[in-house]
Amino acid sequence: MNSIRVRIGVLAVALLAGFAAPTTATAAGTAPSPTVEEQRLDKAVPQEILERSGFDDAAPGLARSLDGVRSYAQARRIVVHEGSALWRRAVERAQGRGPAGGDLTRDDDRPLYWARLGMTREVRTWEPEFGLSDQQRAALIDALERTSRGQTDVRYPQGGKGLRRVLVTGFDPFTLDRDIRISNPSGATALALDGTVIRTADGPARVETVVFPVRWQDFAEGTVERTLRPYLKKVDLFMTVSQGRVGRFDVERTNGAWRGGFPDNDNIGRTETVPVSDPASQPQWTTTTLPYKEIVAANTGRFPVYDHTEVTEIPAGGTDAVVRPDGPTAGSTARAGGGGNYLSNEIAYRATLLRDRLGLHDTLPGGHVHTPVLQFGTGNTDPATGTVTDPEFVRNRVDIIAQVRAILTVAADATFRK
Repeated sequence: MNSIRVRIGVLAVALLAGFAAPTTATAAGTAPSPTVEEQRLDKAVPQEILERSGFDDAAPGLARSLDGVRSYAQARRIVVHEGSALWRRAVERAQGRGPAGGDLTRDDDRPLYWARLGMTREVRTWEPEFGLSDQQRAALIDALERTSRGQTDVRYPQGGKGLRRVLVTGFDPFTLDRDIRISNPSGATALALDGTVIRTADGPARVETVVFPVRWQDFAEGTVERTLRPYLKKVDLFMTVSQGRVGRFDVERTNGAWRGGFPDNDNIGRTETVPVSDPASQPQWTTTTLPYKEIVAANTGRFPVYDHTEVTEIPAGGTDAVVRPDGPTAGSTARAGGGGNYLSNEIAYRATLLRDRLGLHDTLPGGHVHTPVLQFGTGNTDPATGTVTDPEFVRNRVDIIAQVRAILTVAADATFRK
């Protein structure tokens, strides 16, 4: 994702804040309307993607399971089961296990995205016979979001002597009103890498992945911290990944504490300092601890890889924003990190701030990598007339996934052998 100026790419990142389900139902709330994001489901492209992947049965299946449910507890069990099953199904499809379910290639992340939205819409508009409070409904949607994004499925083998642990994050598709066909290579990478083992100079490393939404409110409610905190002290390396600029990878050197206001998937913008716990101790900038020199020097694939150092700041004592090609100056106020001021910058900022607050800055390599923008093939760039996929589009996504895997391996090699 990029800065507001010329760049948008991203993202980015996801989780809703935890709601504690009451032990007894309160007065039933009125089922809310679908969100802006969920309303896009009725368009032709999402329906085609679901049908051509076989994922068009996910939301109807959940609706059937919820039919006749008599209690909140029973509903929660079903939602957790169905959300987890959707994540596992998407991972297995991406990694070549089981039937493809249709003619879309297995590297496609979009079936998971649209199927999840179908399922959250079912829960959001569900009107059971028993009283379902607004708080309970929110908790059900939260459970569905978490399980279907792999956030409850991070499992490193117990023991595993000599086995390193790596955590990678991806994002949903975004800018869907510009082109509803869009895919996010970071989400596709998460599906392709989840549970896999990469071979490093120091031995094998197990990769676990999660996916985040492109929504400001989820980040404000702590989805990143809630998801990553249980694992950062246990892993040996982490990498947040999002879609960035055309034709290049970027290792983002510096992350800024500023939201630039670009609309999210619910068409909501936020322009403010990144909201975090304990804002009194919040820094304006955080930095990568990935081995960026080694990553940039390595031959990881067909796209060039850059050590990206540019930021936008208000200098100490100043009032106007200034672009700094070599990083921030002392005492400045952030207006864009290397990854811009959208949710890709924010996940990088939050993850590295959490690393630092856990006392891991000097021991845990981690930071953000932007992938190239995933482009459709020549002659298929107009969303009004184009098709949902083409051979060049698939090749670009497959190559980006492979190069992220190679970058991750270089990062692991460079850090684990020290």
